[in-house]
Amino acid sequence: MREFTVPPLATAPHVGGLADVVFSHAEEDPERVALGRKTDGRWRDVTAAAFRDEVMALAKGLLARGVRFGDRVAIMSRTRYEWTLFDFALWTIGAQPVPLYASSSAEQVFWMLHDAGVTACVVEHEDHAMTVGSVIDRLPHLTRLWQLDTGAVDELGAAGERVDDEVVHRHRMALTPSTPATVIYTSGTTGRPKGCVLTHANFMAESDNIVRRYERVFHSRPGDEAATLLFLPLAHVFGRMVQVAAVRGRVKLGHQPQATAAALLPDLRAFRPTFVLAVPQVFENVFAAGRRAAENDGKAGPFDKAVDVAVRYAEALEHKAFGTGPGPSAGLRVQHQLYDRLVYAKVREALGGRVRHAMSGGSAMERRLGLFFAGAGITVFEGYGLTETTGAATANPPERTRFGTVGQPVPGTTVHIAEDGEIWLRGGQVFTGYLSDRKATDAVLRGGWLATGDVGELDADGYLTITGRKKEILVTSSGRSVSPLPLEERVRSHPLVDRCVVVGNNRPYLAALVTLDPEAVAHWLAIRGKPAPPPGDLVRDPELEAEVRRAVVAANTLVSQSESIRTFRILGARFTEERGLLTPSLKLKRKAIEKAYAREVEALYRAG
Repeated sequence: MREFTVPPLATAPHVGGLADVVFSHAEEDPERVALGRKTDGRWRDVTAAAFRDEVMALAKGLLARGVRFGDRVAIMSRTRYEWTLFDFALWTIGAQPVPLYASSSAEQVFWMLHDAGVTACVVEHEDHAMTVGSVIDRLPHLTRLWQLDTGAVDELGAAGERVDDEVVHRHRMALTPSTPATVIYTSGTTGRPKGCVLTHANFMAESDNIVRRYERVFHSRPGDEAATLLFLPLAHVFGRMVQVAAVRGRVKLGHQPQATAAALLPDLRAFRPTFVLAVPQVFENVFAAGRRAAENDGKAGPFDKAVDVAVRYAEALEHKAFGTGPGPSAGLRVQHQLYDRLVYAKVREALGGRVRHAMSGGSAMERRLGLFFAGAGITVFEGYGLTETTGAATANPPERTRFGTVGQPVPGTTVHIAEDGEIWLRGGQVFTGYLSDRKATDAVLRGGWLATGDVGELDADGYLTITGRKKEILVTSSGRSVSPLPLEERVRSHPLVDRCVVVGNNRPYLAALVTLDPEAVAHWLAIRGKPAPPPGDLVRDPELEAEVRRAVVAANTLVSQSESIRTFRILGARFTEERGLLTPSLKLKRKAIEKAYAREVEALYRAG
């Protein structure tokens, strides 16, 4: 199939902007709990009326301090309640938030603040203030800086006490859906990041169609209050879309600034969301932690059996949903009930106990992992989107999930596969262009279509499978074209592997650079009673090399011999953003990695 369309369930209004719902919700149901806020280690409810009052007070303060309609104001912070507060206060007065990753370097900060013409900046803490301060002499338009951890919200609230409510409402009423809402900078795997201009209408079309299509999955049971804990970075479009959809869709929203297991798991248990949205790595970590715990208890065998039962059970239900099978057999149902008490309930408890559905995006999730979670009682709906599409452009439908795909177009979206396999998208959520970069805009917007640069396939039911990036297709010296992504993702599915980069452009065969997960390796050593050697010795451990080789062999079953990974090298250090090898959204910077490890790559081919 070359093209598939799903009609819209909601259309963007002809008037108003994103902040309007804050005021209408407070008027319609002032005592409804709209958000959860963690203060002094405890979660406290924030009603719709209280949130409106905080937004209004902050909007007044921003006006009092000189922020005007159309101004761009940067926010550099981790995910926290105040970010949502600033977003909606800025939208109330027609200003445009410009999100910055909390990990951004001084030069990255300078480029984005300069390119966007930012006039004010909100930072989380002193380190961020120092980062901005180190480049402020080159930013003549940046005249105001507020710090969250030193009372920025209270300071601005006090400054705006004399501003009349009507002044704020006049700004809000001047907004139209076509007004720019934000400028989000792409991570940039190569070159400088580009600023994507997203309008209020883009967010409305995206979030309202998602809410209408998936509303029933937001609840763990019929009648339950819908709630989600947001731990995705709000500098990323995925997190920003979740924030907007939660507020517009009356979903109780909480924030968690750290996605580490030590910080996240206690808050999941305390906040008890009904669904979560995450990147695949979060689900991989939950699965790996469960298996390590089973190994520590001497129950690795039963855990692996439970995984196999969950996968077969979910696969049988998938076949039934698509009319290709009768569903789980009686024997399989009995096994599933047994392991539900012994294993699956613990997996659900790790996510707070109430989660029955989740959404995953940002990168590909391995099919078997998705089947395991579904069999364990948590259906993960995998989707696909870009900054340029305000988040998800496709997602698996709740009634018929096809694991291993990124689903069908979300309502109001058309997916088209071009002659060369490139994915083109059209819909109300597609951006208006890159800020001050007509050449780059014209390169991707073609007659109403967004040319994504990704390569994929549509099946007969309109389900999309991502097979790679056009720019990342490797061409061996024999002329064979290979997409590295499926191979890399399969190698990464091994518990010990953190990252895998396949190389081979203009080379006689494919090879791979592999990095290890330190926590998984420490557990692997402990189980075998091995002392932790220096990293340089560890990567030469024959048993460890054999484990990684098994992962490579499993990946090679996906392709022909000429497209397989012939050799690999285990590296002693991880790819990190700090080393310039990952983007802030944790995508691989392939050229930077190949340059950093040029000697290792050459050695792979000398050895061959």
